Order: sequence, then C-alpha cells, then structure tokens
Amino acid sequence: MPRRKIMRRMLALGATTLTLGLRSRSDAAPKPSAKAALRWGVDYGATTDPVLARTCALLVLEPHHARPIAPLRGPGSILLGYVSFGEVERSRPYFAALEKAGALRAANPNWPDARLADLRHPAWRAAVLDRLVPAILALGYDGIFIDTMDNAEAMERQDPVANKGMVAAGVTLIAAVRARFPRIRIMLNRGYALLPDVAPKIDYLLGEAMASRWNFAAKHYELLSDSDWAWQAGRLRAAKARNPVLRLMTLDYWDPADTKQVAALYARERAAGFSPYVATLALDRLVPEPS
Repeated sequence: MPRRKIMRRMLALGATTLTLGLRSRSDAAPKPSAKAALRWGVDYGATTDPVLARTCALLVLEPHHARPIAPLRGPGSILLGYVSFGEVERSRPYFAALEKAGALRAANPNWPDARLADLRHPAWRAAVLDRLVPAILALGYDGIFIDTMDNAEAMERQDPVANKGMVAAGVTLIAAVRARFPRIRIMLNRGYALLPDVAPKIDYLLGEAMASRWNFAAKHYELLSDSDWAWQAGRLRAAKARNPVLRLMTLDYWDPADTKQVAALYARERAAGFSPYVATLALDRLVPEPS
C-alpha cells in the first residue's frame, strides 16, 4: 500500500494555518462518554499490535490490508476505516474507472501517485456512496475516517473559476454519506472550510499536527508556534459549538524516544480539552503513550 495517509494532505495543500457482518446500522457501536478524553490511535500498517490496539477506545486503520479486525477490537471500542475523499492513489482498485469517467483532476504535486478528486463529479459521488464506504463497512468497521477534504478549499483558492463549488460539493458528499449510512461513526480530518455545514453530521473531528509536525526540508520533528496551535484549536471549538456532542481529537508527530516531549504534547492537548494521540510521521504502528 502506498505511503500517503494523513500528513500527506497537509503537506501538499498547506501548512497548519493555511487554508490550503455490518455493525453500522441496527447494531451500531455505542458512543463513549462525552466527559472523558478518548484513548485513541492511528495505524496504517499491516501488522497492528493487537495488545495495543485493544487499549484504544477509538482506532483508525487502513481497511485494505487483508486481515481480520476482530482481534484488534477492545471492549466497546470503535474501529474506523480510512478513506480519502479528496484524492485517489493510482494503486486503488477504483482508480482506472474514475480516471476514465473524468472524475480525477491533476496529480498532487507532492505525491504524484495520487490524483485530486473532482468532488462535483457524479462518478466520484457514486464511487464513495456505492463502493468505497460500503466496502469498509462490510469488513466490520463501525464507520469511516475521512481524509484530504482540505483539498476542496485549496483547489477553489488555486483556481476559483475551474474549481468553483468544490467546497459545497464536499459538504453535499458528506451529507449524503450521513443520510445513506445514518448509524455509522464518521471522523473528519480538518476540512475546516466545510465545518459550518458538516459539523452536525460527524462524530469526531481531528486537528492534525496541532502542536508539532515533521519538517521535510530540515528532516526533523519541530514544535509549531502558539499562534498555529490557537488557529486550529479555534476551529475545533467552533465546530463543537455547532455540535455539542462532537468529540475533538488531535494528532501530533514526534520521536517516541523523546518521552519527555511526547508526554508534554499529550498534557498540552488534554489540558485544552482534546483527546490526543502522538505518533511517528509514518503512522505505520501504534505508539504507546509514555507511562
């Protein structure tokens, strides 16, 4: 599976402050208490540690690995399958049909194996509703984790004429997913331009690289400024004001060997009322929180 995942979207289309057996219906998983911070994690690797996985109340996984997910489910936990709504990797089995239908736009300049999705195109909407989401749910996931929706805003800013209505189409697509699958859990990564409309339709909102990130030029992890953190925190809180039961999650990147700084990142996000997870950039294994 190509390496792309969450950080890819942010690197390609903007820094932190830049605007650039189904269990999903009648047998939906219960929501955890809104009063407690969730212990959660992300692992896109093919060999997820089942012991660590079962400690997570919420776990985001790559659904295209051929493996059973029941061993990764803890008591009452929620498992979400990753899906990119804003771009499609060439390796995905549905890439060729979407390209032929004209639903794909230019390649992502930083990740040329992926093409940006035209959220307005009927073929893309049909693929999401009729193929992508049902396939994830059929594997036993409780819902989906939606990535790359910041692409919509970035595309409109880059070419307001050719990409007019991309944000609105993103809003419509998420609304259609919620209408088609009313009982599933939906987690959205950023997508801040869509939030005034979609916040009531999702269950979890992720602020990625809130306080730290990987610097690709310097090749090291770095802390972000207080203003960067505040910009993103403000958008998370505004979304929760529109949907009081929305759970606010954060994802920071740091070297797990530096346990002091990792612990400080967890403490900062929890103090702000967020549910944090700190991992490596690769997101290919679960990283336990320092004890």
